[in-house]
Amino acid sequence: MELTLLGTGAPAGLPRPDCPCAACAAALGPDARAATALLLDGALLLDLTPGAAFAAARAGRSLTGVAQVLLSHPHNGPAVEVPAGLPQPGRVPDGRELTLLTGHRVRAVAMDAPGTGYAVTGPEGQRLLYLPPGGAPAGLAEPAESYDMVLADVVGRPDALAKLRAVRAIGPTTDVLAVHLDHDVPPGPELVRRLAAAGARAVPDGVTLAVGAYEDVPDVPRRTLVLGGARSGKSVEAERRLEAFPDVLYVATGGSRNGDTEWSSRVAAHRERRPGSWQTVETCDLVPLLKEEGPPLLVDCLSLWLTDAMDSVGAWDDAVWAERGEKALRERVRELTEAMRVTRRTVVAVSNEVGSGIVPSTASGRRYRDELGRLNAGFAAECEHVLLVVAGQAVVLRG
Repeated sequence: MELTLLGTGAPAGLPRPDCPCAACAAALGPDARAATALLLDGALLLDLTPGAAFAAARAGRSLTGVAQVLLSHPHNGPAVEVPAGLPQPGRVPDGRELTLLTGHRVRAVAMDAPGTGYAVTGPEGQRLLYLPPGGAPAGLAEPAESYDMVLADVVGRPDALAKLRAVRAIGPTTDVLAVHLDHDVPPGPELVRRLAAAGARAVPDGVTLAVGAYEDVPDVPRRTLVLGGARSGKSVEAERRLEAFPDVLYVATGGSRNGDTEWSSRVAAHRERRPGSWQTVETCDLVPLLKEEGPPLLVDCLSLWLTDAMDSVGAWDDAVWAERGEKALRERVRELTEAMRVTRRTVVAVSNEVGSGIVPSTASGRRYRDELGRLNAGFAAECEHVLLVVAGQAVVLRG
């Protein structure tokens, strides 16, 4: 089954008309995108958008062989004239299946938001799922096999991928394409980076792909360390890297700190950001979690883990530190980094970067700063991806 993407942008396109934002200003050349529309085998058109005939011609395709036009958007289609020779656009009711004379079978998938999703099976059995902007499937059952290709609003609804992965509709060889791309994320390297973390990719308008060719599927890194200063956005970045995956275990190393209202406010803000399918455990006992099989871990954060570890070995007492505390802490850090090296789980860990600021005025503060620097360096050495977040912007240090 051959797919031509006549457009890959949001309904208003990218850049948006009359939008002065930085993302729209940078959306030039291959980063400029028309509203999403798909042409399958020259016979099935999913979504009719302005200039579809010209977009097909630029891609070396023609709409003259289109036998069916189906709409996915919540509305009944754009305010455009139907090109001569094309059938009138329609919509398949949720749960119903349409069979074309060309051998394509199209089943309408119910959404949790207005709009219609379409599962298309080609004449040779390849399977494709196309979701409308802002939508995720509702009431999914586990399919007999994973889709060969999924096209979805990955940036706007990453939880749609999590739902599909939970029922194995997305598998290791599924090619996940981001469509309905808007100005939420700057185009270029930043978009590529964010999509790759979700196991997805984007292609320019006009590209033709063979459904079932999965050699370009991005490999999701197993181990990632996200560093940053206070309020830099490091926790948001870490959470974003796993929001497209189901059953994430959020490991909070700071505890609840009863009576500390400021800390309680921070904890509440973190909880509100997390998807409802995530579970939370409050513990600093990370080694057993890393050794176990299970869903992805998000550890927030290593700096609080270190505080607990230094408390437990008496690191704040100079005499205890010199006699046995330093050696005991080194052993704790070694156990943690070795567990990270051999873990089979997907792990995203957060830590503070404190070595670039003011030198602490106390010996204990300098000791903590030094030990956190050593911990970050040892932990980063075991990770495929290491990021430094500055002013909400992620700088890739490794990966």
